[in-house]
Amino acid sequence: MARHVFFAITLIGTAVLLNAPAKAVIDAAQCEDHAANCVGRCANSGGGTNDNKCMRSCDRRVISCLIRTPLPYRRG
Repeated sequence: MARHVFFAITLIGTAVLLNAPAKAVIDAAQCEDHAANCVGRCANSGGGTNDNKCMRSCDRRVISCLIRTPLPYRRG
């Protein structure tokens, strides 16, 4: 039983380390690169309307990325 608890704790610790937050965003250009990569993976079945779940997910990711950029790099 103790062996199972040890392996469970080891597994949880490894998962926590691997699930660490991504490196910080340096500028808005990186956010736009991430957006282009995300949009490129989406299948656009709406004929250019961009109203599917994948595109909305990409929009949310880009917005959160732009919010995390340091102030000197923000547009607006």
